[in-house]
Amino acid sequence: MAIGVRSLLNVGRLKCVNFRTFYTSSITMEKAIEKLQQNPYYEKYADRIAQLQRTSPEEFMNRVESAHRSAEADHRAKFAPSPDTRQYSSVLNPKQPLQDEMPVEDKKLDSIFKTSLIKNKATSEIQTIWEEYHKGKEVISAVIPLDVYDVIRDNMRQFPTFLFPLPRAQGYEFILSQVYGHTVHFTPLLAFQVHKENAPECLTMVHYIELTEKGIILMRGEYDKNVLNGKEAQCLANQFQIYYNNKDSVKSQLLQKFSKRPESFKHMDLIKELENISFI
Repeated sequence: MAIGVRSLLNVGRLKCVNFRTFYTSSITMEKAIEKLQQNPYYEKYADRIAQLQRTSPEEFMNRVESAHRSAEADHRAKFAPSPDTRQYSSVLNPKQPLQDEMPVEDKKLDSIFKTSLIKNKATSEIQTIWEEYHKGKEVISAVIPLDVYDVIRDNMRQFPTFLFPLPRAQGYEFILSQVYGHTVHFTPLLAFQVHKENAPECLTMVHYIELTEKGIILMRGEYDKNVLNGKEAQCLANQFQIYYNNKDSVKSQLLQKFSKRPESFKHMDLIKELENISFI
């Protein structure tokens, strides 16, 4: 969902003035007058308003209510999120709803990389090969030490869903992450709110576990170039690792709040943390 860091417009109020006498007959009428007095054009039309109130209280209230409904509609239209008109790629397959009773089958390393060629190589060589293999490809990749991934994996089980802010020209867009097995699916929050579990993905990050005996996990992320560029995809991947590796107590608390104490979770805390991360 594209969510800009916006502040509501401060509606200017009139300074203290001498108001004409109004004949209020109910609390509702008093509130209506109070609303009118906040209008910057009130003083100009105060005499006409007072006359209408005296001669036709019912018509006066009808006009006030109509104006109030119109103002509310204008406000909703002004601050409603912009529709997501981006054309999502068909490369990333829609995910299925997470069901604990159903096994999740992850992609195999052999589907993209011949493990037989690296089986007898040292860990450092494998890391170099993996990095070279992805150079020039429009994907993100990483080699994660097994002990680090064990911590990340434990948090993935406990907190399978989370949010990450992504800097945009008009503010920040929140991206929803969902864990299925060893795969992390990223979806714009706005798209998820509209399409739920069938929302198109903007990034799919797979952790390949075939080389655990070498003490490493290979990660590869494919992103939708209509929605993200390489730097933005890497930003999401970096945030995911930082939040899930338990090395930052503040971020660990936010992770727990989102799942276990949502009433105390604040989106602005995520933006604050992002602005303090050195890779931005």
